Amino acid sequence: MAKGDCIYVYRNLWQLDGLYRHHGIDCGDGTVIHYRKPSETIERTSLETFSRGNPVYVAEYGDGFGYIPHVVVERAKSRLGEREYNLLFNNCEHFASWCKTGVSDSKQIKDFLPNISKLDTSKLYEPIKQALKGKDSRNAQQLLAEALTDIKSVWDRIQPEYQKAIAEVAAWEQVAKKALKSDREDLARAAIARKLNYQKQASKLEIELSELAEMTENIVRNQQELNYQN
Repeated sequence: MAKGDCIYVYRNLWQLDGLYRHHGIDCGDGTVIHYRKPSETIERTSLETFSRGNPVYVAEYGDGFGYIPHVVVERAKSRLGEREYNLLFNNCEHFASWCKTGVSDSKQIKDFLPNISKLDTSKLYEPIKQALKGKDSRNAQQLLAEALTDIKSVWDRIQPEYQKAIAEVAAWEQVAKKALKSDREDLARAAIARKLNYQKQASKLEIELSELAEMTENIVRNQQELNYQN
């Protein structure tokens, strides 16, 4: 490990070992900047606080672009105190990736949580809430597990649609700029109309993904509460 490295440790989730990685930025002086749990705030803590006694690993980013160590740490410092955690769009891995490469990305979310259209999240969560009101914790745990399975089975279809819409927005913006440079305002207006259409699609999909993220975190919290009660 060295200054500016993106480091991670395995944390337990839902009582399963090594289910997710908790990421942070090594400041090179025995401290780490990371999205700390449970405060969901970007903080600078000791390496011991970050690792919780678990082995620490260095994340590899292949041969792609990466900032020099000093810049990586400065980027991390610039977001100290931030409290905008979002499981799907702004988690600890998104933060560390942004500091290191300039791109906010989370491979483990793409790999783990999958798909979200055709899923009425309100109907999915209602029986869970009803079960949690009762005394049958075993039934509640089963419903929670089934809900997470349903969420996972739905994410993969919407996430690619969202990424495609974002890519189309960028593509049509470039088309509009080129059209203006060629004095083709008619083509530029048409391109801008296409861009706005894809922006609306992306916004709609992002709202759905955010709702799913919130529900997923509620399910996780309820699972943990049931575990504490048993």
